[in-house]
This record gives sequence, C-alpha cells and structure tokens, in this order.
Amino acid sequence: MKTTPVKPEDLGKSVIAVPPLARNADFSLNEAANRALIGFLEAGGVRSLMYGGNANFYNIALSEYARVLDFLESAVGPDTWLLPSFGPDYGKLMDQAAILRGSRFPTAMALPMTFPATQAGIAIGLRKAAEAMAKPIVIYIKSDNYIAPADLGRLAKDGLVTSIKYAVVRDDPLQDDYLRRLLDHVDPRLMVSGIGERPAIVHFRDFGLSSFTSGSVCVGPRGSMAILAALKRGDWDTAAKLREAYMPLEDLRDGISPIRVLHEAVRLGGVADTGPMLPLLTGLDEASCAKIAPVAKALKAWDAALDTARAAE
Repeated sequence: MKTTPVKPEDLGKSVIAVPPLARNADFSLNEAANRALIGFLEAGGVRSLMYGGNANFYNIALSEYARVLDFLESAVGPDTWLLPSFGPDYGKLMDQAAILRGSRFPTAMALPMTFPATQAGIAIGLRKAAEAMAKPIVIYIKSDNYIAPADLGRLAKDGLVTSIKYAVVRDDPLQDDYLRRLLDHVDPRLMVSGIGERPAIVHFRDFGLSSFTSGSVCVGPRGSMAILAALKRGDWDTAAKLREAYMPLEDLRDGISPIRVLHEAVRLGGVADTGPMLPLLTGLDEASCAKIAPVAKALKAWDAALDTARAAE
C-alpha cells in the first residue's frame, strides 16, 4: 500500500475507484472476493481505491473497523493508494480517528453528515477529526451548502485537507454556483469530481478539477482510466465517446440506487461475488437484478475488448 503523503499532483494519476465491500452470507468479510475485485481494478490500471459509501462504511461496526482496515492494507499492491472512510457522526469520527492515527494510511475520508448538523458544526467536527487523526483528511461534500466555502478554505489553508470529493448532483453540472463559490476558497487541484463519469467532463473542462471518482470503474476499469487520460489532455470528444459505454449502468444507478446497483453489478458482471449488503442496506430484487445483469456484462465485455484492441496496436 502507498503510504507517502498524498499531494495534489497524485490525485490525477488514477481514477479513484469507490468499490463495494464483499460480504459472506453471515455478513463477515469475504476476503477472497474483495481480493478478486481489488486485483481486477489493479489489472485495469487503477491505483486509487476509496472505501466509503459504496462499501457501506456508514454501517460498519467500530468493533470491526480496525480488522477491515488491516485486511484492506494487506490486499492492495505497493503502489496503490487505499483510502478508508470514517464517521459520519462526530462520535464515530473521533473514535475511528484514534484508530487511523496509529495506522499507515496517509489520509481518510470523512463521510458526510447532514442531520443533525449545521455548517459551522461540520467545520468544527472536521477540524477536530483531522487533529485527532494527526493527518489531513478528505472532505466529502454530497449536499448543497454542506460546509461554508470560507470554512473549507480555512481548513485547507491550515493543512488539514488532502482533497475534497465533490458529489452534489445537478440537473446541469455546468450550473453550479456552490462549486464556484467553493473554488473561490480552495485550489481546484484539491477538488475531485465525485459523481462518476457523467459530470466529469464538465468538472474538468469548466471548473478545472483534476480527477474523478467512479463506481462503474469496478466493472470497466480500462475504459474509465482511458476517460481520465483523455480529460487530462483536454480531449473532450474522446472522453465523451468513451463515456457512452458507462451510461447504461449509470442510468440504472441513478434510477434505482447508486450503492445497491453497483453492489449487484460487480457480482452480476462476473467480477467478484459481493454477497449480501450489510444492514441497514439490503440487496435488490430479482426484477432489478434482471435489468442490471446484461448491462454489467456488456460493460465488462466492452472493457476487455478495449484492452485487447490496445494490445493489438
């Protein structure tokens, strides 16, 4: 596992995968399946893995937390940046920060808390969590006006921020006054597009962001990495063409449930047996899975063909 401090220039070296966490029928960790998924991502060129909402870290028990971190650290290659999450409530932030402080992880993402919380309270809690962990943190912004832009700027200025995962969904990602106000206070190199492939082009081209997170990369890693490469060189047309392959799965995620659809897509696409979802989440019914299976298989097959075509060049 990569343990050196994460710098802004590191963020754009890889798509930041946000994978599910595979479980056995009794909800215990399925180490073999998780290693299979991690190996699949690394074979596709991915070198940044973020275990957060899709991994259902919201519901992970404190008694299991250190054990899961130890396993994940052991499961990745030496040049892979592995990013766990903690929180979202203040109590879990502080208890888990104590565990992370003694770990080799260079940073961790604070899961977003929307209720009961205030903007000022979130800023205080994030500062306390970073100080308790003795490491800069990743801040996850998932709702409009989650944190005041000036407060975020002060946290960044004080060296408490590794990056910001920006995941506020807009009908038109170009029309985003909140993002523009945040960028008045923080370096755009710290801001990561946090909603998958769909808004990534706009976030790179029009806001100057330097990387993006993806769940669908867990089914199609090579294509997602190719999108990132196109974005970094400003080739918006190629990025848009590659992105088309991801839209059927992204449409299902948006229409049903981003976390639950991805969990099933990894299994139904033949990547790894993700098993049941840890409560308080549940898996999807047969009708939904019947829609997901062909889409996931098609994306995985397209991604493999993309790799084969490159090898033949």
